Amino acid sequence: MTGPGDVPPEILHRLRPVCLGLPETYEEPAWVGTRWRIRKRTFAHVLTADPDHQAAYARAATSDQPICVLTFRSPGDEIAGLIASGHPFFKPGWGADVVGMVLDDGVDWEEVAELLTESYCVLAPKRLAALVDRPIDLE
Repeated sequence: MTGPGDVPPEILHRLRPVCLGLPETYEEPAWVGTRWRIRKRTFAHVLTADPDHQAAYARAATSDQPICVLTFRSPGDEIAGLIASGHPFFKPGWGADVVGMVLDDGVDWEEVAELLTESYCVLAPKRLAALVDRPIDLE
C-alpha cells in the first residue's frame, strides 16, 4: 500500500472479476480507495480505513487499526440480517441501503461475489439486472 485508503492488490484481484463481469460496469478511483459503478451509481467501494484518515469507517467497523472494508448496497429485507450477524458486517452511518464488510483473513469470497452481484442488481436498470445470473436464494 502506498497511501491512505490504498487497497492490497490481492483484494482488488479478487473483487475486479466479479465487479467488472457485470453488464456495463466500470472501475475508477474513489475519493479514497477504489469503486465500481453502473452508470453513475456506486455499487461497491473498497478501501483501507485508517482511524486517522477514514475515522467514520473505522468507528463503524469498531476498529482502531487500519482495516480493509467493502461497502455495497443491499435490498432492504436483507440489511437487518447482515448487520445482526455481526462481524464482518457493520452498518455505516450513511445510506439506508449501504452495508459494510470487513475484508480480513476469514472472508468468504463466494459470499462477497453474491453480495456484490446483489448490490449491482439493487442499482442497475431493470433491463441490465435481468441479464445477471443470481443464486436462487437471492432472487
